[in-house]
Amino acid sequence: MHTRMFACAVLFVLVSGGWSQTAFAAPTGTEIEDLKKQMALMEEQLRFLRQKVERLEAKPAVAAPEAPVEKQNGKTEQRLKDLELQVGQQRAASRGLLAPFNPKISVKGLFSAAMFSERDTLNFGDHDPQVRGFNVQNVELHFQGTVDPYFQVDTNIVTTIKKGDTTIELEEMYGTSLALPANLQLVAGQYFTRFGRQNRQHPHQWDFADQPVILNRIFGPDGLRGPGAQLSWLAPTPFYLEFIGSAQQAEGEIATSFLSKPGKTVRGYTLIDRPVRKVGDLLYMPRVVTSFSLTDELTVAIGGSSLFGPNASGTNTRTSVYGGDLYVKWKPVDHVQGFPFVAWQTEYLHRNYNAGPDDVNGIPASRLKDFGFYTQVLYGFTYRWVAGLRVDYANGSGGGDAVPFLATLAQRDLVDERWRFSPNMTFYPSEFSKFRLQYNLDFADSRGREAVHGVFLQLELNIGEHGAHSF
Repeated sequence: MHTRMFACAVLFVLVSGGWSQTAFAAPTGTEIEDLKKQMALMEEQLRFLRQKVERLEAKPAVAAPEAPVEKQNGKTEQRLKDLELQVGQQRAASRGLLAPFNPKISVKGLFSAAMFSERDTLNFGDHDPQVRGFNVQNVELHFQGTVDPYFQVDTNIVTTIKKGDTTIELEEMYGTSLALPANLQLVAGQYFTRFGRQNRQHPHQWDFADQPVILNRIFGPDGLRGPGAQLSWLAPTPFYLEFIGSAQQAEGEIATSFLSKPGKTVRGYTLIDRPVRKVGDLLYMPRVVTSFSLTDELTVAIGGSSLFGPNASGTNTRTSVYGGDLYVKWKPVDHVQGFPFVAWQTEYLHRNYNAGPDDVNGIPASRLKDFGFYTQVLYGFTYRWVAGLRVDYANGSGGGDAVPFLATLAQRDLVDERWRFSPNMTFYPSEFSKFRLQYNLDFADSRGREAVHGVFLQLELNIGEHGAHSF
């Protein structure tokens, strides 16, 4: 009997997979209700027949009625088999009809308790722990669903709370193609720019409690993102090799190295209102990334990215950003659910910002440079436990007479040399939650190289269906 039920289950999976790929016609409300009623009735019959079979199998063997019982058992099993097949078909049909109306939904919350040695902290990211006491770093509502055989849509709505003020924003909503030929894939909508490794990651995917210093300095407190389109091509090579090209809008606070917002300042240069007038006023990104296995236990991923676009410090000024990233992971062949492992990740970024002149403040044109890196090592030393260490460095040069206009400490912090050392320990009770303890030791020229200490205890809670994180 169990063999027959297993065969029915396999048949159900095959039927459901085939139907869900072909049934995309929008059902009416009446059709959906009829399907639900039929499924409920069949499932009730299934429960009744299963109970009947269990009662018959539980009866002690008696010589006289042995043949009739076996015959009755055989008829019941056949009826049960037929009914299970019908229920499987109905489930497959309803799933195919209802799939476009039932997206995957998940909610991810990231909270922390923080303590700093200085009230003016050196954490400037929108999703960093920034104040002493409790912080709501990020609450994300994620929807994912199939539009039709050609597109999938992802949507992320994010809430943050800073000093009692709540902000809700549409962080991302983009479509991903599912059926382009020649290993091509199109992404269009509002999305994080796929520059390097960490910029496109959401805060719950970070390996540390806060944003790396150099990413904050070049891409701003909320990362680089915006509306646009991205086309990628997976080369037909024996190893992974992908070429990516992206064009996005260069405006707003989410594009701080480019057009940003009028009235903002960059090292004393006041940004003007410079709208997009031509194709050259968009933000362009080429990227290439490859991955290969050196051994059965060692995998390497290497990438290079560039950004080119206008900035709003003048009518014809532009910005370019270059970066390289490296990821190396060791995991033994006889690992248990991914443990133990060692992962090393590092990125280097360099920005050339051609600024000015600023006639209002009397600042001549200048080339502002920012450069730096972060490098981090994670050691999953036993199941569910990961120890990490990150080192950050950022520095800047250029600007000349612009520097005296940096009146606030925060402005100087975003120009001067910075070092940060961050050890942490993370425990994952399950894939839906984590606890993280992290210590930051910061040194900044703007603070006279005096150490600034920070300690964070972070909690993450997830509910709903969520996909695997990218490698």
